[in-house]
Amino acid sequence: MSHTLPEVRGSLSQGKLLSELTWLRVGGPADWLFSPADVDDLAAFLAAIDPDVAVFPMGVGSNLIVRDGGLRAVVVKMGRGFNHIEIEGNRVRAGVAALDAHVARKAADAGIDLTFLRTIPGAIGGAVKMNAGCYGNYTADVFVSAKAVARDGKIVTLGPDDLKFAYRQTALPDGMVLVEATLEGPSGEPDALHARMEEQLKKRDASQPTKERSAGSTFRNPAGYSSTGQADDTHELKAWKVIDDAGMRGARRGGAQMSEMHSNFMINAGGATAADLEGLGEEVRKKVYENSGITLEWEIMRVGEPTP
Repeated sequence: MSHTLPEVRGSLSQGKLLSELTWLRVGGPADWLFSPADVDDLAAFLAAIDPDVAVFPMGVGSNLIVRDGGLRAVVVKMGRGFNHIEIEGNRVRAGVAALDAHVARKAADAGIDLTFLRTIPGAIGGAVKMNAGCYGNYTADVFVSAKAVARDGKIVTLGPDDLKFAYRQTALPDGMVLVEATLEGPSGEPDALHARMEEQLKKRDASQPTKERSAGSTFRNPAGYSSTGQADDTHELKAWKVIDDAGMRGARRGGAQMSEMHSNFMINAGGATAADLEGLGEEVRKKVYENSGITLEWEIMRVGEPTP
């Protein structure tokens, strides 16, 4: 990237390896990595850079494969200036870098039920952008509003109608950077909320490879299919089940593996490249389609360029 970048108050570095920042520990370099000091620093930066320069907001890298050739973009990584958590009545205002688990715990302390966030790996920015959820609850259910910085540097407020929440996705425009979200949950007894979260953690640890390097669920659950593969709105299949049926539990490619513990979790079993992980995922999709006629959709975001 030959563009001149403006002075910033945060940190700006060139050629940072993104493998150091993703949970799967894969990924080539970003052209630039920018960690803004605060919202004003981010807004001034976005307003000043060439509109043709791609901008990629990155959270904690928990649901992400960055390809081995890296990203031809300015990666905006939100840090300490964006991890605040504030309680106002039944509402929680959290910076996008605040971890989902921390938000859930702080909310429970205040008698607000955001317990579903406790077991979701990642931060609030990613939870909003991907409409994260579990146990039948989704971020959309508790979302009030978000603050974001548009690609031209303008600070905007977004409501539910702007984001158009859907299953594991929103309509957040490319290059727009979320900075804060306000969530509102029902009331609950703090002790009961904390006890529920402890149960959720035990259940998760018993069924998911939480000690391995993974990025959470690899594929979305294929809703709307019967067990025969025919379209049927009364059934919802689980991705792990169709992966098992296709014989892909434990399948490997290089250092990448579909977990033996939970076959919809892809893990870096040691020395995996992004190409290993993505290639294994595509092999799983092919086998599932051949076996059941179901096309699995990726839940893990894949970005960047392969190695030349």
